[in-house]
Amino acid sequence: QVQLVESGGGLVQVGGSLRLSCVASGRTFSSNPMAWFRQAPGKDREFVGGISWGGSTTYYADSAKGRFTISRDSAKNSAYLQMNSLKPEDTAVYFCAARHEGRLAPISRQRSDYNYWGQGTQVTVSA
Repeated sequence: QVQLVESGGGLVQVGGSLRLSCVASGRTFSSNPMAWFRQAPGKDREFVGGISWGGSTTYYADSAKGRFTISRDSAKNSAYLQMNSLKPEDTAVYFCAARHEGRLAPISRQRSDYNYWGQGTQVTVSA
């Protein structure tokens, strides 16, 4: 059974930092693009950023550029989201996702392109 498990969420003050982790099990994703999405109450799930299979390419939503950094550790079958300078509008449930397609698949902003999802971790930024 393939699972993605996120952790690291919590309550943080404006301007603070959090590091989210996503650990995969059941199959290896070292050759697959991975991404982070988020969903705030009453809003659609939106793309935050993604990383290529080798980790050499990253792509971010405008809201994340300059503040968030995605990385991965293929040996640990894991991906990470470092979030700095957090704002109240960053409050959401954050989801890790992975594509089934391998190395030739691009990083996608589309939810429908990701086949595997975690259960999410809550991030709350207080003013």
